[in-house]
Amino acid sequence: MRLRDLAAIVTGGASGLGEATATRLAAGGAAVTIFDLDEERGRATATAIGAHFLSVDITSDDGVDAALAEAEALHGKARILINCAGVGPPRKVIDREGNPHPLDVFRRTIEINLIGTFNVASKFAARLSKAEIDEEERGVIVNTASVAAFDGQIGQAAYSASKSGIVGMTLPIARELAASRIRVVTIAPGIFMTPLLASLPEAALESLGKQVPFPSRLSTPDEFAQMVESVIANPMINGETIRLDGAIRMAPR
Repeated sequence: MRLRDLAAIVTGGASGLGEATATRLAAGGAAVTIFDLDEERGRATATAIGAHFLSVDITSDDGVDAALAEAEALHGKARILINCAGVGPPRKVIDREGNPHPLDVFRRTIEINLIGTFNVASKFAARLSKAEIDEEERGVIVNTASVAAFDGQIGQAAYSASKSGIVGMTLPIARELAASRIRVVTIAPGIFMTPLLASLPEAALESLGKQVPFPSRLSTPDEFAQMVESVIANPMINGETIRLDGAIRMAPR
């Protein structure tokens, strides 16, 4: 698919991987709408790249429906969806005092990362499947998992479970949406320089980078965005989860 003049939606587009992706897609000529809850940063990003911002809770049935309708009214039928919104609060199953993992924290992580991703993807696909588009493909959905889906670390039970769910639903959704000529792909990033990591000391960042076999450094958000762009461009990439991690396999801690 070509980017120019296509409408695209990026969830979590106010910062990190989502911001880099929204920036690259807009630079390629796509009409981008950012879905995020961070209004201040989301509006600033949208203004900077010539996109549109909508405050959206991706776990909300009505909220996502309304946001998709508004995005369509602004830019026409969206044919590209990039799901980057997510959270990852670290919590052990049993803390130092012997207390169990708070169930509400576990549930909220699953709700945002897995159910939120599915919520936006399913509603996006339902709208796009009805569009009369005389091309080889109607559109593409790119979801974001993590290498934690495969080798999660101690303290990542909830996060790993949510990201494993995204990996697990990739192929069955891709098989179903093939009839509608909509591709579904997941990217599982490794260690990226996101705002969360940027707060760590320089020595800690250097240590993390050295864990990556090659290139032995932290990945940049734009390298994630570059992969998204490649997935959009290549129609044979479908039903797959792509590890974007420099060959790292995470240690237990």
